[in-house]
Amino acid sequence: MAREGRPLMPCHPARARELLGRGRAVVVRQIPFTIRLRDRTRTESEIEGVQLRIDPGSKGTGMALTDEKREVERGGGTVTVRRGLLGIELRHRGDGISRCLRQRAGFRRRRRTANLRYRAPRFGNRARPEGWLPPSVRHRVDTTVSLATRICRYAPVTEIHVECAAFDTHSLSVGRRLTGPAYGRGVLAGTDVRAELRARWGDACAYCGASAVPLNIEHLHPRSRGGSDRIANLVLACVPCNRAKGTQSLRRFLAHDAVRLARVLAHVRPSLRDAAAMNSIGRPLVRALGALGKPVQSWPAALTHRNRTASGLDKTHTLDALVVGPSAGGGAPLAVRVPHQVLVVTATGRGSYARTTPDRFGFPRLRRARGKRHFGYVTGDLVRATIPRGQWAGVRTGRISVRARGQHSLATPHGRINVSYRWLRLVQHGDGYAYSRRWEAGSPLFRKTA
Repeated sequence: MAREGRPLMPCHPARARELLGRGRAVVVRQIPFTIRLRDRTRTESEIEGVQLRIDPGSKGTGMALTDEKREVERGGGTVTVRRGLLGIELRHRGDGISRCLRQRAGFRRRRRTANLRYRAPRFGNRARPEGWLPPSVRHRVDTTVSLATRICRYAPVTEIHVECAAFDTHSLSVGRRLTGPAYGRGVLAGTDVRAELRARWGDACAYCGASAVPLNIEHLHPRSRGGSDRIANLVLACVPCNRAKGTQSLRRFLAHDAVRLARVLAHVRPSLRDAAAMNSIGRPLVRALGALGKPVQSWPAALTHRNRTASGLDKTHTLDALVVGPSAGGGAPLAVRVPHQVLVVTATGRGSYARTTPDRFGFPRLRRARGKRHFGYVTGDLVRATIPRGQWAGVRTGRISVRARGQHSLATPHGRINVSYRWLRLVQHGDGYAYSRRWEAGSPLFRKTA
């Protein structure tokens, strides 16, 4: 960053160490590591600009900072090459949000129905604002935009490229590509759920094979664990098997019968939750990124696949982000530099709004402290602990979970340890994310054309 705090071009880590050693720069942020020059303004610097490329995903999103150069080939011609400056993998917590919402709904339903007066159901007639998204899907958009905003604050981003993928959920549900009139005939065309299940399972229990008995419609993946009502998640089960399975997983319930387990698993289809989430976040993400004031361009996933294949890269979110979009010359980009290490950013949240800790039935058990700051620290702060004595003596760095008594919990690569607040020094305030690093697949990969 320049002296006035405006972004400059990224530099090599060795150059950053040299500037810090000479006293020409100071550290602004530890993760991602950012320095600010003391003796140079933005007008005195040469700014070429970089591109931010995003490969959205349901579980995680890949981001890459790139620049493009014209290089001379051996034959004398010129080619546009793309260099990866920074790779970031953002890991979402959408599944955790969905799980917490299901748990809250279960607690609320139990409190309102168990040994209490009858309460009429509330119909879903409440109006939703335009552009409303479920909380787990909204989280994916918000965290991606938040991280993109932070990158634009530290790097001179001139344009943003986003991959927009659309999934055909109907074809995925049947396991083959559908065209033309086949779209009008689904699994339940001309029949209903019970008749289809009777024909599929031969009017017998899927778990024990009993026939000529009352049969219930059973969820393979329990609804309490996030299972859906798709026909691929339903089977017929006799009353004893239905009660015995309860909320167990299918593999645990049929662990004693491998043959019948394999027969039932043959009818299981992959979940469409991730595909549905990706179909929902494409346009809202592009609109939200447009509010950053940078030109935003969206590109199909097929182009990313061709570019990755032409560059000989493995399949990861960060490598997909590196090859999103064509080169400045209009052709397929040639990736000549891939970052060795990837910054892994995991969304952890900033705590809970609940003021009580419920028991397993949803009733309040403990009252939580109203304040989140204890002895100057908040859960999620990055600290450096200098422990003078004891089993864990030494210097360790990590995120902490605070406690009201001052004996905080420090996360280390070898597990959690308890550290007194007196031995801690703040390195970076918590921002709702946890940071780590991993090696990129196939690294090191350097391919020069000249």
